[in-house]
Amino acid sequence: MMGRFQWIWRRLHRSLWYRASLYSLAGVVTALVAWVLTPWLTLPEFFTIGAKAVDSILDIIASSMLAVTTFSLSAMVTAYGSATSNVSPRATLLLIEDRITQNTLATFIGAFLFSLVGIVALAAGVYDADGRTLLFAATLVVIVLVVYQLIKWAGYLTRLGRVRDTIGKVERAASAALQARIDNPYLGGEAMPANLPSGLRQVRAQQVGYVQHIDTARLGTLAEDAETAIYVQALPGSFVDRDAGLAASPGLDETRAASIRAAFTIGPSRHFDQDPRFGLIVMAEVASRALSPGINDSGTAIDAIGCMVRVLTPWVEHAKDGIDEPEAPIRHVYVAALSSQDLFDDFFTPVGRDGAGSVEVGIRLQKALRALAAAGDAPIQALAREHMQLLVARCEQAMSLEADRARVRALLEPEPVRHA
Repeated sequence: MMGRFQWIWRRLHRSLWYRASLYSLAGVVTALVAWVLTPWLTLPEFFTIGAKAVDSILDIIASSMLAVTTFSLSAMVTAYGSATSNVSPRATLLLIEDRITQNTLATFIGAFLFSLVGIVALAAGVYDADGRTLLFAATLVVIVLVVYQLIKWAGYLTRLGRVRDTIGKVERAASAALQARIDNPYLGGEAMPANLPSGLRQVRAQQVGYVQHIDTARLGTLAEDAETAIYVQALPGSFVDRDAGLAASPGLDETRAASIRAAFTIGPSRHFDQDPRFGLIVMAEVASRALSPGINDSGTAIDAIGCMVRVLTPWVEHAKDGIDEPEAPIRHVYVAALSSQDLFDDFFTPVGRDGAGSVEVGIRLQKALRALAAAGDAPIQALAREHMQLLVARCEQAMSLEADRARVRALLEPEPVRHA
């Protein structure tokens, strides 16, 4: 459960320009701190050894960091293009937010600015002998940081943008979003009642886009102040138009409706944080793209199916005893829980459609649904059975060989009991 400002800060913290700006500022401050500290610092004579070489060292750092940064940016753009073509355009968001890539580029840019400011300051004569010694010591520290990042970056480039690495990022993002919803199934609020009271008035979106975040804490404050309930009708990931209802509440006036509307962040695209279904959709896109005639990579589709079983298993186990939040921290804000049927439809419907002609994909889908059914309760088992039957029907139409159809059809039978 994140407030709006916490969510905005989290988005800002993941952006490349934020880290690059922070490291750049650190580099400039480090280069100037020697000039600031020298009036209060007197160093022994033997510390000045090597200080005269700082000019040439800074020249080397400045020229090399500019080249390395340019190369790294080119490698990133290539990785983004590879992920877009071979995985999914939506998966590039996770590559852009990759922490290792951002830290590496930020270090290179910060080292470049450190050396540049140091060169300018040396040319201007702002350092005395002690200041040059401090600058030399800071330069050695920067060299160590740059070498460490270069070694780590060289190893990381071997897998950046590769299909398996990108699938892993999607899996982790989907698992984190689904686990967050398991921990707060109603986003911190209360379960939506089966029957809503009469006399509710709608809060219209008044803009077109996807609901990216809901500040339920703010909604709770508004509900407490007005002593009325708020019923959330558009979950994160929902596409809304101007007349779509975001929430409903009795006794609304325009001022209170605007306050409720402000608790919903609407943007042009979906994000992974509060939207577990988006991760499943992206994973389904990965599998469907792999099964397209142009790529024809059933192994990647099978890999994506295995990832989806790992992602959904905690959810079906959580839903066994009913989705409940024992102590809702936010009262009088009612939110609907995720639908297991929607989660299954987001992945198994498109992958079953596109993989119906491949016997190995059909078998793996059947086994995946079996595994989820074994981990879930009766409703999950019925849902898995429905998708298994639908897959068999698709395979009957798409497969030309009866033996292949029979292998997929045979998995509809109950799995035999295994004895220890």
